[in-house]
Amino acid sequence: MTADHHEQTAGPAQGSGDAAIAAAAERAAVTRGRNLPQFEDMPIAGDTANVREGANLNDACLALLPLIGVWRGEGEVVYPTIDGPFKYGQQLTFAHDGRPFVYYEARAWLLNEDGEVIRPAAREMGWWRPQPDDTLELLLTHSSGIVEIFYGQPKGQTSWELATDMVMRTASAKEVNAAKRLYGLVGNGDLAYVEERAMRGQPMQPHTSAYLTRVVG
Repeated sequence: MTADHHEQTAGPAQGSGDAAIAAAAERAAVTRGRNLPQFEDMPIAGDTANVREGANLNDACLALLPLIGVWRGEGEVVYPTIDGPFKYGQQLTFAHDGRPFVYYEARAWLLNEDGEVIRPAAREMGWWRPQPDDTLELLLTHSSGIVEIFYGQPKGQTSWELATDMVMRTASAKEVNAAKRLYGLVGNGDLAYVEERAMRGQPMQPHTSAYLTRVVG
């Protein structure tokens, strides 16, 4: 199945009217020609975050097609155990190598009130593994010493909801008991997500949220 076919089956990005369509097309003129850095001497296919380049997206991953790319924007982190809320910047990468899973990486940095970078913040990486019954498995590892296994499913063509089935942590990691996440395309095809967490003796409640714009793919 070709990348062109994948683009056709994704459906239109959510938006309102001609202005939204024009804005998305203008942005795509820049992002469609970008991809992850590639090593030309690598003996196997590298990851691609652009469905127009590299290996064809595996049919098992079609439900994740709208996510493939690199996204960058800002968000807010809150919780009763921190002094926040705090602003943060973030970049999400969804890439693949043609096999039936999607590679995921998130890097964040804290921002001050003027939007200037204070320091690097949370990092996480993992694998989205779609299953034949439309279940989504997400294996996620955090640099803070937390390992999580999420299960979920697509909620239509442009949103995905997941919740933890298992949380493990190293001896030095802080207490985390459960988490929920909801990702969705909004506006002119931008990506937004919200996360709830139960940790440090607190019940499940909002923790992070962000609004991201496509920069690759």
